[in-house]
Amino acid sequence: MKLITDFRNSELSRRLIEKIEEVATSESKYSIMEVCGTHTVSIFKYGIRSVLPENVELISGPGCPVCVTSQGEIDAIFQIVKNNDISLLTFGDLMKVPGSSGENLIDLRSEGKDIRVMLSPLDAVKTAAREPDREFVFVGIGFETTAPAIALALLEAKNMGVRNFSILPYCKTMPEVLGYLLDDPQLDIKGFLCPGHVSVVTGKGIFQPLAQRGKAAVITGFEPLDILSSILHIVRQVNSGDYCVYNNYSRVVNNAGNKKALQIIDTVFEPCSAFWRGLGDLKGSGLGLKEEFSSFNSLEKFNVKVSQFSEKKGCRCGDVLKGYIKPNLCPLYGLQCTPENPVGPCMVSSEGACAAYYRFN
Repeated sequence: MKLITDFRNSELSRRLIEKIEEVATSESKYSIMEVCGTHTVSIFKYGIRSVLPENVELISGPGCPVCVTSQGEIDAIFQIVKNNDISLLTFGDLMKVPGSSGENLIDLRSEGKDIRVMLSPLDAVKTAAREPDREFVFVGIGFETTAPAIALALLEAKNMGVRNFSILPYCKTMPEVLGYLLDDPQLDIKGFLCPGHVSVVTGKGIFQPLAQRGKAAVITGFEPLDILSSILHIVRQVNSGDYCVYNNYSRVVNNAGNKKALQIIDTVFEPCSAFWRGLGDLKGSGLGLKEEFSSFNSLEKFNVKVSQFSEKKGCRCGDVLKGYIKPNLCPLYGLQCTPENPVGPCMVSSEGACAAYYRFN
């Protein structure tokens, strides 16, 4: 507990804010994007935007895995549940995400469908092993953080001979979406708060293209001192023009990443194209199952195709994810779209920018 409270020290926070004010020269604008949903929540929770100089702007990016899951991928889940006698296993964040028809998994469960919330992919495999006469489908959503656990679950299912278990392979990876953001002429991002959880697995190498293209990049944790000190690092890099990937979360992140976790990912998955909500089809940004694990692919097992549906009319989730607008500029925000009655996943997920904006703003 002391390790956490030390990173919430109010006096040190005040000093960091004063230092940021000192070095953030009035002639420059510092647009900084956080590409992690947990960072977005922390920034709102601790009121960090409100204490920064006016020329230091924090922009939320596509860092929530549920939020960037395409409508077609969501609708494929509903198609499998409705058309087959299966048990759906999922993380809790997905329960209120609406399909194209407006209903969600809570609605389907109330109609008698077997939908269960899991705490981990390994729990999902154990559940399937206990009930061998029933088919189980696990919704495999996540970034590099979650991918090792999902891959390990498939290895466990294969080793145990659990044939009544499959996954929807919806994992996505960070480097390609960062490249997409760098290529976007509408964005003028000076620096990135790089995701701490992802970096635990990948190390800092995947962020090198940011520095190579003249952008500040700082891997950071989730407490106030983590974020404030990382903003200071970014401002200093922008001022000096000396760009690098700085690991400001070294108490957790090894520069080389977790080689065992990366090996597990590589054993089960291979790169594939993935459709991101609001961003479109990004080559090499998905993790598809290798041929030897194809029998665990729910899409193939139940012969379901993922359609490329766009968002519902009026929903600007895509623009929020790209950092074009703040959530309150969406015409549906707080009116037709609330946490109790969400239109898009950005208002559903605990890491979604719209949900965080609604809760803390």
